[in-house]
Amino acid sequence: MQVDVRLLPGGGSYAAEVGGERVGRLDLSRRDGAIVYTHTEVDPRFEGRGVGGALVRVALDDARAEGAKVVPLCSFVGAWIRKHPEYADLVKNT
Repeated sequence: MQVDVRLLPGGGSYAAEVGGERVGRLDLSRRDGAIVYTHTEVDPRFEGRGVGGALVRVALDDARAEGAKVVPLCSFVGAWIRKHPEYADLVKNT
């Protein structure tokens, strides 16, 4: 299954699409020089199929590319980072 992820205009969330249908989103804000991930949502029909992981991976790759630190307030994002320690260096120490 191909999951396409893109940052929406305005930069407040990422959208995930499958076959042109929006099936998930990851909301974020910027605070104190960091990107704060606040909420991840996936259509129940697509849960457990990698949509949430695709959202988080793209968002974190973008954060890394811009040299930003992240704050995973969303429990899904935090759990995903713990399962993928290669992204742990992005987490802002508080």
